[in-house]
Amino acid sequence: MGRMTDTTPRRAEVERDTLVRWLNEYLNVGAYPDASLNGLQIEGTPVIRRIAASVDTSVKTLQDAADGGADLLIVHHGLFWGRPLPVVGPHRERLRTAIMADLNLYAAHLPLDAHPEVGNNAMIARALSLQGARPFGEANGHRIGLAGELPFSQSLQDFADRVQKLTGEICLVHGGGGPNVSRLGILSGGGAGAVAEAAAAGLDTLLTGEPEHKHFHEAFEYGVNVVFAGHYETEVFGVRALAARLEDEFGLPWQFLHHPTGL
Repeated sequence: MGRMTDTTPRRAEVERDTLVRWLNEYLNVGAYPDASLNGLQIEGTPVIRRIAASVDTSVKTLQDAADGGADLLIVHHGLFWGRPLPVVGPHRERLRTAIMADLNLYAAHLPLDAHPEVGNNAMIARALSLQGARPFGEANGHRIGLAGELPFSQSLQDFADRVQKLTGEICLVHGGGGPNVSRLGILSGGGAGAVAEAAAAGLDTLLTGEPEHKHFHEAFEYGVNVVFAGHYETEVFGVRALAARLEDEFGLPWQFLHHPTGL
């Protein structure tokens, strides 16, 4: 009698510590001085079979990750930002939610903004067909954004419409420069303060996330257009691309938890 073969599909799985080491090396997390505590922030189950990805960490995203069967939640904005926090109120509830679910939490802030393959800025640049991409957007001694040229000059309105289709966010436009866009700087999230750097680099337009009042006049004083496409919406790209990269590398299924803030 022949030997029976088990044809049941096996779920991909990887040890948590192996996955964390891979992430730390791939993202080069130690290279970026950052207020964020980048890396594994909460230790959960030692075996990873499913991943969730989210821009922010909240009780809602943590619970949704657990309810969806994830063993690891990858976020851009984690729970720890350079100072100790008392375990009370919402912070306690976030920690409790993750620990009760045995859920691992991994955060990548500046390393994910800056990554040349799966970074927020690299993904936006690719979607906009940016040419001659070069480092731009200083943060803590590192340039985490990109600057380059669009394939063809386009009106500021057409460019804003194109960005809106890409992000799904209605753009706020400060038309401090000329009527057309050709030389572009990209700095996802909170890059409103990069107007002077954009002007010094000879760029006509800066694409970033959310505006800040203190930088409003700079667009007009430096003669640079600024297109604000939302802090959240300009930072969905990195966590999604990183989760997809992990699926390619380890065969781990993933889901993106979409909780837009409108900011």
